[in-house]
Amino acid sequence: MKTALTIAGSDSSGGAGIQADLKTMTMHGVYAMSAITALTAQNTTGVTDIMEVTPEFLTAQLEAIFTDIYPDAIKTGMVASCQLIETIADNLKKYQAKNIVVDPVMVATSGARLISEDAIETLKKELLPLATLVTPNIPEAEVLSGMTIKNEEEMIAAAEKISGEYKCAVLCKGGHQVNDANDLLFRQGSYVWFKGKRIDNPNTHGTGCTLSSAIASNLAKGQDLDQAVKNAKDYISGALAAMLDLGKGSGPMAHNFQIL
Repeated sequence: MKTALTIAGSDSSGGAGIQADLKTMTMHGVYAMSAITALTAQNTTGVTDIMEVTPEFLTAQLEAIFTDIYPDAIKTGMVASCQLIETIADNLKKYQAKNIVVDPVMVATSGARLISEDAIETLKKELLPLATLVTPNIPEAEVLSGMTIKNEEEMIAAAEKISGEYKCAVLCKGGHQVNDANDLLFRQGSYVWFKGKRIDNPNTHGTGCTLSSAIASNLAKGQDLDQAVKNAKDYISGALAAMLDLGKGSGPMAHNFQIL
């Protein structure tokens, strides 16, 4: 069995973060492992508290994983501080990690800010250059590129800038009034669009976490980047189309729609 590791924050309501990642990886047939960067008190209406782990404890988690069950792919999610980002980068280099998917989580679906300004700079400097793929949404791509994105041409320009600067592939996710559900994959000077149909479902808690975990799982199984992205988008569409409706805010998706 192929293996995948998520390095991210815990979501007590189970729809995003570590919990969404583990569900997604399991549904993709890979063995899922986790290193937790923070505990969050959150639900579908918002984040009420965050408690970070120490760099020493994060190091201990990563060491325990890499020295025993080596991951075939890694996904990183919410990392709120410079020290923890540096800890992740140091360990990914130490253990020569491969198939690294960075989800640059900055704002929760509920609107809560999850990362500080200095941590964004550390993310750019330390983690993005190690990435196989980075998966920003439109607001995150604007932050990473320093550009405004209002249309598809600007999506291409921003993705090209991010890819060129950090030498990684970029999946710029659509939505946010720029286009429908179309995502742009840019790497090595060329790009391809992955068309998607917008599913009229307001419950989108954890979609970014789920997509990046699905891509990492597919990479772990040996799929090339294009196929990994296409299959991950198909999975997201299925999870949304199941129309799970839980909670008082933007609810979670049905990660287990294939076995319902």
